[in-house]
Amino acid sequence: MKKLFGGINLTWLKLVIFAIIAGVYTAVIAMIPELVYTSFNTITVTFEVWILFGIIIIMNSKSNLDSGLKCFVFFLISQPLVYIIQDMVNGSELFHTYYRFWIVWTIACFPMGFIGYYMKKDKWWGYLILLPMILFVGMEYSLYLSDFIFAMPRYILIVLFCIGTMIIYPLYIFNDKKIRNVGVIISGVLIAIITLFGVLNPPVYETQIMFNNKEHPFNDTYRAYLSDSKYGEVSIKYYESVEGYMLNAKFKKAGTTDLIIESPDGTKNEYSISIKRSTYKITKK
Repeated sequence: MKKLFGGINLTWLKLVIFAIIAGVYTAVIAMIPELVYTSFNTITVTFEVWILFGIIIIMNSKSNLDSGLKCFVFFLISQPLVYIIQDMVNGSELFHTYYRFWIVWTIACFPMGFIGYYMKKDKWWGYLILLPMILFVGMEYSLYLSDFIFAMPRYILIVLFCIGTMIIYPLYIFNDKKIRNVGVIISGVLIAIITLFGVLNPPVYETQIMFNNKEHPFNDTYRAYLSDSKYGEVSIKYYESVEGYMLNAKFKKAGTTDLIIESPDGTKNEYSISIKRSTYKITKK
């Protein structure tokens, strides 16, 4: 592990190969529908894995300038590849849609890599440079912990990845024992606080899942419920904005259950509903 954070002879050829592999891998993952809403897909949408790549480059660079340039070139190659490959395969226009956002981060990689190199000086101010990255990973951990609680065991790998890197960074970047110990303690406290908050505030996916119409008739005299309440609750509400009744859902857990809409005379319309973290699918039974 220590070799990963300072023991690699990171030549420019190795860097370019690394960037190409990272870009191609991310593009392939993004094009596999079965990996959506899994830990593997997170590299396509959030920063935690890319932060690891950046730190590896910084710790294996030979100078501030070398670090800044290599971080810049790595992201200059890898990020466009992610979109270009998807556009070539799917005939989409992701590059034109999204890369204008990522080019800003790519440009920022030069000063971040330049400044980040000071972590190698093994000083307290080096840890202060690392700390924002720890906090950033902590934010991602909070996000995926919520997703994990909602859709166990999905996202368990990325949750463990975030926890692991928050501990590993101070432990293996610095040689000074005091800096390492303080860094691990701070990471541990952050992990504990985020975990406690996530457990005490479990996620709820609230949405409107059905509109009153000829196909799905209901009003406030009807009763709506899920066959298994562990997945959440549903209720019929009147919305002034649409001047009609809608079925409001507060989902608490991913999975499949039955939705029942019961009329005043006892007639039941039953549906199978498949719940995911931020989407659902309803099928009439």
